[in-house]
Amino acid sequence: MPELPEVETVCRSLRPHLIGRRIDRVEVLQPRLRTRVAPDLATRLQGKIIAAVDRRAKYILIHLEEDTVWLFHLGMSGKLIHVGSSMLRQKHDHIVVALDSGTELRYHDPRRFGLSLVVQQDQLNSLPQLRHLGPDPLGAQFSGAHLYASTRVSARRIRDLLLDQQVVAGLGNIYANEILFRAGIRPTTRAWRLTRRQVAAIAATTPKLLRDAIRWCGTSFSDYRDADDKRGEFQNHLRVYDRDGEKCRVCSNVIKRVAIGNRSAFYCPACQK
Repeated sequence: MPELPEVETVCRSLRPHLIGRRIDRVEVLQPRLRTRVAPDLATRLQGKIIAAVDRRAKYILIHLEEDTVWLFHLGMSGKLIHVGSSMLRQKHDHIVVALDSGTELRYHDPRRFGLSLVVQQDQLNSLPQLRHLGPDPLGAQFSGAHLYASTRVSARRIRDLLLDQQVVAGLGNIYANEILFRAGIRPTTRAWRLTRRQVAAIAATTPKLLRDAIRWCGTSFSDYRDADDKRGEFQNHLRVYDRDGEKCRVCSNVIKRVAIGNRSAFYCPACQK
């Protein structure tokens, strides 16, 4: 599932193609996504000018005139790509948007676990998907003090605490593992056992690693692509995620894998204590 760096990359790559463009036509070819696409989605979008493209956690927000917002979540396999109108449509192109530039924006999602809905600007913060989100790790509200307060009341493993969207909005399993490696902390450590210094190291590492991943346009293992249908490159710079059995790039010890709940966590037994 695309995490914060991938969604931020998609937003950045969409902006040159979308901002200032008018939506001429919308075709919903497959409405059965995670939540069924509303019957009036095409009507509410058609004819509107795109003013901005923004991100909140793992959600893409396409702002249109008249305070209308088109919200996307890419789910497990979704991609939002900008293509020429002459390009052949693919089997899993579920929403096709014709722009006044003569190009198209297509939502492609083989597993159909994505989300697409249109709301008014003043409804955004009350949406169930957004109203309980914690601070964005690239924003001013995210800090060591905030994270430390969250660890004091949690008996969860620190990896799982970082995945809680009410604590940190936008992180997923890939980047939680990578952050903990760089902070020198094992993913299985109970959150309440961490010292203030350890939590400060996690908080300081988080935005640095995410910005590094954005610089490499995110991580592509399978489905993720940016708006130009290009792969990310951060998978070439991962230190522990999905590298069990391989040598640590820092100390040459073997990377270990452990199951926490229904997800795998990865760590170096020498670099992470």
